[in-house]
Amino acid sequence: MRRPLVVRPGDRVRFDNKVHTVVGISGVLVRLADEHGQSSAMHLPTLMTSQGFEVIGSGEARRLAPGLLDGLPPGEADRALWWHRHMSEVLTGLPPDASEGVMPRPEYDPATRNLSEREAAKAIELSRETGRPVSPHTIRWRRRRYQKRGVMGMVDGRQAPRRPVLGQVDPQVVEILRRLMDQAADGSTHTVSYYFERVGQAVKKLKGPPVEMPSWATFYRLFNRLEAGRHTTGSARTRRSLANQPEGVFDQVTVCRPGELMEIDSTPFDVLVRLENGVVDRCELVGMVDVATRSITAAVLRPTTKSVDAALLLARSVTPAPMRPGWPEALRMEHSVLPYERLLSVDERLRHAAAVPLIIPETVVVDGGKAFLSKNFHAACNAFGTEVIHAPPRTPTHKPHIERTLGSAASLFAQFLPGYTGWSTEHRGRKIEDEPLFSLHQLQELLEQWISAKWQNRAHDSLRDPSPRGGRSPRTRSTPRWSSRPDSCRSR
Repeated sequence: MRRPLVVRPGDRVRFDNKVHTVVGISGVLVRLADEHGQSSAMHLPTLMTSQGFEVIGSGEARRLAPGLLDGLPPGEADRALWWHRHMSEVLTGLPPDASEGVMPRPEYDPATRNLSEREAAKAIELSRETGRPVSPHTIRWRRRRYQKRGVMGMVDGRQAPRRPVLGQVDPQVVEILRRLMDQAADGSTHTVSYYFERVGQAVKKLKGPPVEMPSWATFYRLFNRLEAGRHTTGSARTRRSLANQPEGVFDQVTVCRPGELMEIDSTPFDVLVRLENGVVDRCELVGMVDVATRSITAAVLRPTTKSVDAALLLARSVTPAPMRPGWPEALRMEHSVLPYERLLSVDERLRHAAAVPLIIPETVVVDGGKAFLSKNFHAACNAFGTEVIHAPPRTPTHKPHIERTLGSAASLFAQFLPGYTGWSTEHRGRKIEDEPLFSLHQLQELLEQWISAKWQNRAHDSLRDPSPRGGRSPRTRSTPRWSSRPDSCRSR
């Protein structure tokens, strides 16, 4: 008596006038792959009752999809086929190369043994065949993977060929889309449909064999993979910033002493102030930071940055910051950890100075601002024997310390003041100008007090010595170097 018709993983079947290969069966769900490698899934009863359905191949060489095991090491491919044969016998009672009309072995007959009994029998058989213990749990785990993924489930994942990240899309389409995304760095933001139309137009102009344009759904998935992290359809400002960043770290400069390398920059200050003429407006913050100690040696607030303001930073960096009326006594230099007695012998003005280091810059890094390109600024640098390094255009990564320091001034100081505007119009509140605003001179005094009281005592993770736990503050970081190398930090 002939056995009822069954479908097994690896069988080649025909329905709807197309040939498919059964790559896996999970319950009543069967996974299929056509001759082009495209996968699909459908219910097993629906498949077997569809019009024109028939099993057209059951030989082992014919039941695997063409090229399914291509790219695997020879030993791994043979091992996958070995497991494929045993899993097929566990599920259906017959190995995949069984001839028509062959009856299953008694221990694997689905009519008399349940699935657990067949798994236990296969475990005993493989333990005897391989000479190593194989548990029923291993067979059960293999059987589940086989039902879910077919013969590819028997392949070691470390040896399995990786699916193309970009799918089956023609490489020329991918290259055209990449080129359009690169060109969008400085352009306005467009939608995905814009790129779909542009790519379609470019594909039609290609010479040679015709290139198939992917469907809209496939193109959308491709676009999302290529666009990840690029903000092609997002903020134009963010996109330009990402396109401008370096591909990696060029080099790390090792700074050994205060003043060896300092950075200067200016930025709009996110606080409204009342100017001398009564006008309410924002001002600009010009600051200088020492890379070795992260000390803010000078910071100036001005309506607009001019060359004299840039030169003023150099003078403030080497001039003792006077104590302001109303400042706490703890902010005096004599009460700080700085080497006050040694410095007092150099400059008597330090007796009434605030606890801010005095550092003569040996080298400063500036950008292409007009104030830093002026003759006044360069003349001031020449007077102090300071070398000036101009960063390339649109490369804030060449002076990252001052960029981050000015950003910290907004988050740690400016947001606590009346008239705080936020860093963009999206973060600005209503009627900010009606708040009780400070004058420019009052705000300058508050900034200097904040630098002396807060910033100079704030721990930085980058100021970390090998032995102590946690980062050190700019003040404690500069103290040992001042005391051990007095000639490395000159004062006036």
